[in-house]
Amino acid sequence: MIDHILTLLIAIPLLGAAAVAVWPAKKPENFRIIASIALALEVIISVLLYISFDNQNPGHQLSEVTDWITLPIGALGVVSIDYALAVDGISFPLVLLAVIVLFVGVISSWNVIQKSRAYFALYLLLTGSVIGCFLAQDFFLFYLFFEFMLLPMYFLIGLWGGPRREYAALKFFIYTFFGSLLILIVMIALYLSVIDPLETARVVGILGLEDPIHPDLILQVQQWLIDGKIAPEQLVHTFRFAYLADPNNYIPGSLLSTASEYLIGNIPLRLLAFWFLFIGFAVKLPVVPVHTWLPDAHVEAPTPISVVLAGILLKIGGYGFIRIVDGFFPFEAQYSAVPLATLGMISIIYGGFNALGQTDLKKMIAYSSVSHMGFVLLGIAAFTAEGINGAIYQMVSHGVLSAMLFILTGVVYDRTHDRRIDHYRGLIAVMPQYTIITGIAFFASLGLPGFSGFVGELFTLMGAFQSEALPVWIPALSTLGIVLAAAYFLWTYQRMFFGAFWYKNGSLHVLSDLTKRETAMLLPLVLLTILLGLLPGILFDMTGPTVEAWLEGLR
Repeated sequence: MIDHILTLLIAIPLLGAAAVAVWPAKKPENFRIIASIALALEVIISVLLYISFDNQNPGHQLSEVTDWITLPIGALGVVSIDYALAVDGISFPLVLLAVIVLFVGVISSWNVIQKSRAYFALYLLLTGSVIGCFLAQDFFLFYLFFEFMLLPMYFLIGLWGGPRREYAALKFFIYTFFGSLLILIVMIALYLSVIDPLETARVVGILGLEDPIHPDLILQVQQWLIDGKIAPEQLVHTFRFAYLADPNNYIPGSLLSTASEYLIGNIPLRLLAFWFLFIGFAVKLPVVPVHTWLPDAHVEAPTPISVVLAGILLKIGGYGFIRIVDGFFPFEAQYSAVPLATLGMISIIYGGFNALGQTDLKKMIAYSSVSHMGFVLLGIAAFTAEGINGAIYQMVSHGVLSAMLFILTGVVYDRTHDRRIDHYRGLIAVMPQYTIITGIAFFASLGLPGFSGFVGELFTLMGAFQSEALPVWIPALSTLGIVLAAAYFLWTYQRMFFGAFWYKNGSLHVLSDLTKRETAMLLPLVLLTILLGLLPGILFDMTGPTVEAWLEGLR
């Protein structure tokens, strides 16, 4: 395996963005070729990673750790920030999903001609940031990638979107930036509360640079920390995920130590920090009531950016819940399981009813995303192996299906500049291939057995029903989301595709079936949703051992 292959996975799109920015030729095809080559290389590297990935290993694989910033700050100890990357069974499926959807998105961008240099440079910057989020094992590094995503997405919506693109872009930025500020506050408090036991051992003088590391050494440093035998200026604070998740690394009496007695308005500070983190990632998922930026962003964003937004960016919210919110605050998460699951249930039902009432095809799909991502929150709140595995599966499934749905919406919009569901009828007569693939996407999204959507929803509900933390009425009511999905997808399919052909704003000559490029984008996604639906072990074999180890660590 290539050394520093995870760094390469981040660097390729960033170098591609630099190449697009300085490329002397101004022909649009040059910029899209560079972007396509960069994403093709990402796919090749991901395939190599998939072949070498050890499903039986629940821990981190392909780890890359380098000291990045080390700064003594007197009585406050030592600042230590690491460049740390790794993959495991939780993050790697989302890396694979990101690469696939981003590659499809760049092919979908083939017709972008206006300001194409800026478009593809921003797209590649977004790609590097998204991949970095899933690979980062240091909170500071994760936050840099998480924040940097805002900038390219803001401009991609604001410059290439629809008539209300400035409003949608600004709303997206304000909501997400507010959530990021809440995450930043907790990140700083965590940093001030946690030490790196190995680096602290080196500062104290009980571990040399070349000395082997023994587990007993870490236990010794942690015991010294409890006993107060280490001077404050010798403590090396850290952002590393592995250390933040271990309560033994928290400084006694610090802001967020597990025995912290700090209160704000009679609310324990750790519980408040948990909810700050939850809200920060809930905006990204999104969870009702902080979801209102999503329909506007989807409606106004160009088709490729809607594909990336729904297929990938929403998944960073779910990943953040598992890796950071629950990982660092497991007791608070289990204590709050009922309100979390209730928010998931509300998102499922609310999103479903809103999707049912839409006349704009793109807005209907946007609200269906709110509903489907509610299952992710429900599965995470269950704190069972079935629930967490189901949540990860649902994220991957939704990423594939939402990419299909937004590409299919873009197909008719490119031909007619009209997304009104009630403006079309009988499309099967003039667009048979489009009708078949849309039917597959709709049936897969409503949870028909044999497709990936069924497996994800089934396991999240199984996990919720089996959870000791949740009352049975929460998953029972959540099943209404499946009924609503069947209603709005089947009703839309019946209205748009069956009956005699009719189009309100023109004749059949403005509508043509799928082009070769459109078919090339859609067929791999169709095959992937069928493959995952028939062989779910492909994903569960990858996630299962890591999820089991993760749950055991929380207990």
